[in-house]
Amino acid sequence: MESMKLRVSPPVFKGGLHDARTATSLGRWLGLAFTVCFLTGLVSHLMQHPPGWLADGLPSRPSWGYRLTQGLHVASGIAAIPLLLAKLWTVYPRLFARPALRSVRHALERLSVAVLVAGALFEPATGLLNTAQWYPWPFSFVPVHYAVAWLVVGALVLHVAVQAPEIRAHWSRRSPGTLALPASDGRDRRSLLAAVGAAVGAVTLTTVGQSFTPLKDLILFAPRDPDEGPQALPVNRTAAAAGVGRIPGEAYRLAVDGPRPYTLTLDDLRALPQHEVELPIACVEGWSRSAHWTGVRIADLLERAGAPPHARVRVVSLQLRGGYRVSEMGHRHARDPLTLLALRLNGAELHPDHGYPARLIAPNRPGVLQTKWVGRLEVLS
Repeated sequence: MESMKLRVSPPVFKGGLHDARTATSLGRWLGLAFTVCFLTGLVSHLMQHPPGWLADGLPSRPSWGYRLTQGLHVASGIAAIPLLLAKLWTVYPRLFARPALRSVRHALERLSVAVLVAGALFEPATGLLNTAQWYPWPFSFVPVHYAVAWLVVGALVLHVAVQAPEIRAHWSRRSPGTLALPASDGRDRRSLLAAVGAAVGAVTLTTVGQSFTPLKDLILFAPRDPDEGPQALPVNRTAAAAGVGRIPGEAYRLAVDGPRPYTLTLDDLRALPQHEVELPIACVEGWSRSAHWTGVRIADLLERAGAPPHARVRVVSLQLRGGYRVSEMGHRHARDPLTLLALRLNGAELHPDHGYPARLIAPNRPGVLQTKWVGRLEVLS
């Protein structure tokens, strides 16, 4: 029997928009979204896990700073999704280019692109699930998400460096590479870019209201409504989930450890000078909400304990389980007059899910570090 050879022909892509001009146009906006997302994510990481040299340098103002950066972080991450899908659609025919590997340099280039694509898909996918607090994976979200972000940035910088000549040749409508493309594709390209822009606008407008509350009525897909929750404020961890339940007010004691340690009951705290502030709770999941808080200034409690002016403070919760049971504040936050041990929220006694009997509220601070059910303040040298 005569042997037969099976020849597989590569697929033919007849569409006119799988070109460098379309990829460059989408890449500009995708690069901007990724840059904003990375920088604001870096801010969040440093605020939550500051290195020792930065712990005392974290600013407490502007009071809305963390709310802004995390709102931008989640909004830019969500906006990147339609941009990324459109970009991948534009360049995917290159997966079928033959020969697959032309040289060692070409193999390294394709490897870097594979890392970039995998990481670029991983980051918005896991970030989006984090906004819904759903973690269907065995690893810890925060360190892995942070590490992969650096991997994506490194791969992106390498990719831009390699593709710089082609990007430059197709950067504008009058660039040489763009002029060499069929003029008839221009109208279709503009239609595609307009459709992608509309998709970006739609997903942004229907989700950003969870942090930019003037648009809260447009929320369709965001997992949080900023008005839903006890006392019109959302909750991430309830008292039941933290294992504290409702703490009896008459049994509550606040221990303040310092050069002159002392203990206060809830009635003692209520008898101290009360201060009112308007501050937001802002969480890494992207939601935020301003609220009216009443309580005792942390600076006054530290002064009574004889704390040095530049001392840091450890805040210890009564919660029995869950992360962030302990948080630390640098002296800028601890001494800021807006930083309170809050006893009331929006004119009423704290709900147990909001930290009754007492919780921390401080300006420009991640929500996970606004410790609830505070039982101890420790002055650190």
